[in-house]
Amino acid sequence: MSKQKKNTFNDFSGVMFSTDPDFVYENHEIEEQETLPNAQQDLRVMLDRKNRGGKTVTLITGFVGKDADLEKLTKTLKTKCGVGGSAKDGEVILQGDFKEKAFLFLQKEGYKVKKSGG
Repeated sequence: MSKQKKNTFNDFSGVMFSTDPDFVYENHEIEEQETLPNAQQDLRVMLDRKNRGGKTVTLITGFVGKDADLEKLTKTLKTKCGVGGSAKDGEVILQGDFKEKAFLFLQKEGYKVKKSGG
């Protein structure tokens, strides 16, 4: 005998149902922005310690483009610096102080990049 899970309102992830036969569901998903060429990217490289338990991270902001391209750039930077990190909300986060190394790599790759803060 199998137990069936009872569905709750939370299981529907915000989906609404209509009894109107003429109802048309509108999809409000935000389209991903096309990735700009390297020369048109305006990146900022900085050190950050806020809300990170006292640990220093190298933060690269200003990336405009698809999440897949941001992930690819993040993976390349992590490999070049030999460090862990992540990509989130259009930012690359590298664990540790790799400001100079990241700056030089991005410059070599043709990105328009500036050092700021920290």
